This record gives sequence, C-alpha cells and structure tokens, in this order.
Amino acid sequence: MSALLLVSARKHFRQPKFFAPVVPDYLCREDYAVGHAEAGQDKTKPTAPHNGALAVMSREEWIAVSGLLEAVAAVGLLIPATRRAAARGTTLMFTAFLAGHVDALRRAYSPTGSVSARRIHTLRLPLQIPLILWAWSLAGAKRGA
Repeated sequence: MSALLLVSARKHFRQPKFFAPVVPDYLCREDYAVGHAEAGQDKTKPTAPHNGALAVMSREEWIAVSGLLEAVAAVGLLIPATRRAAARGTTLMFTAFLAGHVDALRRAYSPTGSVSARRIHTLRLPLQIPLILWAWSLAGAKRGA
C-alpha cells in the first residue's frame, strides 16, 4: 500500500491533469476546466468560479494537497508507531475520494461527456472499494481489534 501511495503521490506532481477530472467543481475556487478536457471543452477558458463553503482551493491546489496527503500516508504506513493511525487516515482519504470519482462519472455520462471518459470513470470508481478495504484491513479494524 505504501509503494502504491508513493507512486500515486509522485504522479500528482508530475501528471496533475490525470487527477483533474476527479476533483469536483464544487470544491474548486477557480476552475480552468483542465479536468474537462476529455469532454471536449476548451482547456484554457475558465468556467465560473465556485463560491460554496467547500471551494477553498483551486483544482491544482486540491491535486497537490491530495498528493501530499498520499505521500504522508505512505510514510506513516512504513513506521510501526504510526501505521494504525496512517491506515485509518488512508481509509478516510480513499473514502473521501469516492465523492470525486462519483462526480467524474456523473460528468462522463452527462451530455458533454465522451465515450472515453465514460469508460475511464466507469473503471476508476469501483477501484476505490478494494483500496478502502485494503487500508481498513491495515488499520486492524476488525471486530474486537
């Protein structure tokens, strides 16, 4: 799990556009539509900024923060004294990521979605479940544990 998280964290910084579609618009203070390139929208044209209570960072900042969280979780899983807390945090992180995957799937199946986006996000969403269960198992989160 730690190796997977480190690889993913690195990808957040090297290929942030890969993660852009799974950052929900309602979380983004500014949205430059980079996450919607697969829907055929103009990547350079900003959409209307979101002013909701959750729109505290830009899409790029959310991607960087989530990459940083994955790196911290990866290191935490390697240290015996922090393994249980890191595994619980990783479980919560993967569970929170479900919202982005559901939103990406919703957009993929919208009128502006593409066949490619539908295929990608139909596969990406269910992959979260084994990740959540794996992280949960690392926390020793069994009955009576």
